[in-house]
Amino acid sequence: METAPRPGRNVPPKKDKLQAKRKKPRRYWEEETAPTSAGASPGPPLKKKRNGEVRLQKPKNTRSSKKSRISKKPQVPKKPRERKKPEPQRSLSGAQDPFPGPAPVPVEVARKFCRIDKSIKLPRSKSKTRSKLEVAEAEEEETSVKAARSELLLAEEPGFLEGEDGEDTAKIRQADIVEAVDIASAAKHFDLNLRQFGPYRLNYSRTGRHLALGGRRGHVAALDWVTKKLMCEINVMEAVQDIRFLHSEVLLAVAQNRWLHIYDNQGIELHCVRRCDRVTRLEFLPYHFLLATASETGFLTYLDVSVGKIVAALNARAGRLSVMAQNPYNAVIHLGHSNGTVSLWSPAVKEPLAKILCHRGGVRAIAVDSTGTYMATSGLDHQLKIFDLRGTFQPLSARTLPQGAGHLAFSQRGLLAAGMGDVINIWAGQGKASSPSLEQAYLTHRLSGHVHGLQFCPFEDVLGVGHSGGITSMLVPGAAEPNFDALESNPYRSQKQRQEWEVKALLEKVPAELICLDPRALAEVDVISLEQEKKERIERLGYDPEAKVPFQPKPKQKGRSSTASLVKRKRKVMDKEHRDQVRQSIQQQKQKQEKAKPKGSRPSALDRFVR
Repeated sequence: METAPRPGRNVPPKKDKLQAKRKKPRRYWEEETAPTSAGASPGPPLKKKRNGEVRLQKPKNTRSSKKSRISKKPQVPKKPRERKKPEPQRSLSGAQDPFPGPAPVPVEVARKFCRIDKSIKLPRSKSKTRSKLEVAEAEEEETSVKAARSELLLAEEPGFLEGEDGEDTAKIRQADIVEAVDIASAAKHFDLNLRQFGPYRLNYSRTGRHLALGGRRGHVAALDWVTKKLMCEINVMEAVQDIRFLHSEVLLAVAQNRWLHIYDNQGIELHCVRRCDRVTRLEFLPYHFLLATASETGFLTYLDVSVGKIVAALNARAGRLSVMAQNPYNAVIHLGHSNGTVSLWSPAVKEPLAKILCHRGGVRAIAVDSTGTYMATSGLDHQLKIFDLRGTFQPLSARTLPQGAGHLAFSQRGLLAAGMGDVINIWAGQGKASSPSLEQAYLTHRLSGHVHGLQFCPFEDVLGVGHSGGITSMLVPGAAEPNFDALESNPYRSQKQRQEWEVKALLEKVPAELICLDPRALAEVDVISLEQEKKERIERLGYDPEAKVPFQPKPKQKGRSSTASLVKRKRKVMDKEHRDQVRQSIQQQKQKQEKAKPKGSRPSALDRFVR
C-alpha cells in the first residue's frame, strides 16, 4: 500500500496554483528589495521582547495622530516665481520669427472703431462702480483693436468716378458708365416703363436685394431686382401714397388713400390698421420695430409691428404732414412744415425735441446721412442747405437751385442726390462722414418724367428713382459700402438664416422710450441729478449719511462675531451717531431763535412753550 511522502528537509512543500500566481500587496512602509528566500514573508522586521513575544516594528516615517500638524521649523517666505520670458516662435523650418507677437495697429485706425470718449473724466463714484467702468473701457479698447485688425480682411474697396485732366464728371452719361463696367454691374442699370400707373414711389429692403414699388393709381409690386424675379404684383384699386418694407422683405406696408395696409411677399393682405388714416409718408425704425406714419390730419403715429399696438400718437400742430425723414443714428423723426421749420420728434416726448428754422418758405424735402451728422433740406425758396446736427443745428453750406429740389437722399458713403423736376443731380464730398460739396455736381442724369421718389440701394452703387414714367436704376460709382456685415444684413441669406435673424432681432429690440437726440447719454451718469438727490436727502435727514466712513465692527472670538451680533453692533453705532446729529441740529435751531429775538423784549410766561 502506497503512502504519501511526509514533508522533510529535502522535499519542498507544495503550493497552491492560485496562491503562487497572486502577488502579495506591498505596504507603504515597505521598500522594494530583492526577493527573499523561500518561505520568508516580506514585511516589517520583527522585534523580540525580553519575554519572548514578537511584535511588528513601527515604521520611522509614520506620524502619530496625537502630534500637532504645525511644523516647529521656522517658516521661510517663499520667493516669487520668476516668469520665464516667452521663447521666440520658430517656423517649421526652424527659422526664428524676426517680428514676434501681434502686428501693431495704427492709432488712427483703432480710433475709428472706438466708441468711448476718453477725454471725459469719470465722475467720482464708488470703487466697485469705477472698476466696472474701467473693465468696460478695456473691453471696448480691445474690441476696437480687433475690429481694426479685421479691416485687412475686407475684400472689396469703394470705387469712385474720376475724370481725365480737366474733365467734368457731371458730363459723363449713364451709357458711358455702362460700357466701361463689367457685365454684372451693367445689368444693374435698367428702366421700367410703367406710365399707365405712375407716378411711383419705391423702397429697397435693408439687405439691398429686394425692391418694392407703388404707383399712384394702385399698382403695388415687389421683386428681387438683382435677378429680376417678381415676388408679387397686385392692384389695390386705390391711390398709393407711400410704400415701405418692414424688418424683412416678407412684410410690406402700403399707405393707401384711406388706411394703412400690411401685405406679405405673396400679395396677401394681412392687416388693415384703421387707426392710421390718411397717411402720406412712412418710415420704419428697424432696431425698435416701429413704423412711423405722417398723416394729412397733422398726427405723427408710432406703430409697434412686433406686438401690433400703437405706441404714441403725437399732434404736430402744424397742418398737413407730407415731408418726413428719419435719422438712422438715433431713430429721431424729422418733420418738415409749411412755415419753413423742421421739428425733431421722439415717441417718449409729446413735444418736439428741437425746432430748426431752415427756409423762408415751406420745406419740400429732408434727408439725413447714415452717421446722423448732417441734414439736407430744400424749400420753396429754391435753397438747398446742409445743417450740422451735432448740437449746433447751424447751416454749413447752401446753394440756390434753378427749380428747387423736391426730393433728397443720402447714400451710405455720404453722396447727396437731389431730384429737380426731371433732372437728378448728385454731389460728393471727401468721403464718408464728410459734408458733400455743393459747388460742383458729381453726376447728372435726365429722366423721362418728373421725380417722385429717390433712394440709394444699400451695398450697391445704385440709385433708384421713381418718376411719372416708371422706375429707373442709375449707376453711381462710390455710393455704397462695399462690404456688408453678414450678421446684420446679409443679401445672400437663406430662409432659415432670415428666421434666426428675426428671433435675434426681436430679443435685442430697443424700447421706444430710449429714443433721444444723443444716444450716448444713455450710458453716462447724470451727475446733476445725483447731486440734486443727495442735497434733498441731506435736507430731509438733517445730516449727511455719506460724510463719515461707515462703522465696521472688529471680529471677536468665542462665537461673538455671528451675523446677528455684527448687525446689532452696527445698528447701535448708527443710532448713536443719529442721536448726536439730531441733538446738534436742535441746538443750532435754538441758537438761531435766540439770535432772532429782539434784545429789549421782556421774558414772558409763554416762552416755555416755544421750541
